[in-house]
Amino acid sequence: MKRDFYEILGVPKGSSKEEIKAAYRKLALQFHPDRNKSPDAEEKFKEINEAYEVLSNDQKKHAYDQFGHAAFDPNAGPFGGAGRTYSQQSGPFTYTYSQGGNPFGANADFDFGGFSNPFDIFEQFFGGSFSGAQSQGRRLNTYKVQLTFLEAANGVEKEVNIDGKSRKIKVPAGVDDGQRIRFNDFILYIDVLPDKVFQRDGNDVFVNSAITFAQASLGSEIEVPTLDSKNLKVKIKAGTQPNTLIRLKGRGIKDVNGYGQGDFYIRIIVQVPTKLNNRQKDLLKELDL
Repeated sequence: MKRDFYEILGVPKGSSKEEIKAAYRKLALQFHPDRNKSPDAEEKFKEINEAYEVLSNDQKKHAYDQFGHAAFDPNAGPFGGAGRTYSQQSGPFTYTYSQGGNPFGANADFDFGGFSNPFDIFEQFFGGSFSGAQSQGRRLNTYKVQLTFLEAANGVEKEVNIDGKSRKIKVPAGVDDGQRIRFNDFILYIDVLPDKVFQRDGNDVFVNSAITFAQASLGSEIEVPTLDSKNLKVKIKAGTQPNTLIRLKGRGIKDVNGYGQGDFYIRIIVQVPTKLNNRQKDLLKELDL
């Protein structure tokens, strides 16, 4: 029986990402085979990294919390098996999981099937590799490139310093924060900066748009920013309620593996005035809605 991932990291099930990360960092340093010479150090190190790779990924963690190890076992009855798919709706978000191959699509390291090399996680986490990792086969140097949200969503060509030489690298559209792209002689780690306007969930994009109480009540037309840097005119229906989501199908982020495109959601925020003159107050009292 495989041990519970939360038990391996020594954290409770409701732990935050920061708590999970801190626990992993401590244990990874403790059991790395180059630092810990006990016979079972390497196995424990791999076990720690397997637990962290699942619990640090929102979609994998969601699947694990629901189905445990069966979520990743192709022979695990109704929850496993190649080609099986199951979905979970959580508010406006829909998560879909497919067993077999690379089940987590754009949110996984798309060059690696299943779990990635645990030494790669350690290198990504601590900014370097230990000599013991050489035993895992040919080691490729990892270089980090920092992208804006729109560069990651739309793809971009970047100059990256590789082994002291400047090289132009084409980053495909749809890459996500924390992904790695394997080239012939190196690995590129993607660091996506947070954006003040756009939020990402999988390949779906969310923006908040503030409107007045009058616009929500009477209907209006607003402009919202889009991924192609152009504003889009959107009609607001009369009687629109706060936190209404307007879905623009197929206007989200292209899947990095080429499996379609996400949706674009506009979340309506109704602004309630904080300062009213006497006439405005009287008019609202007359309406008394």
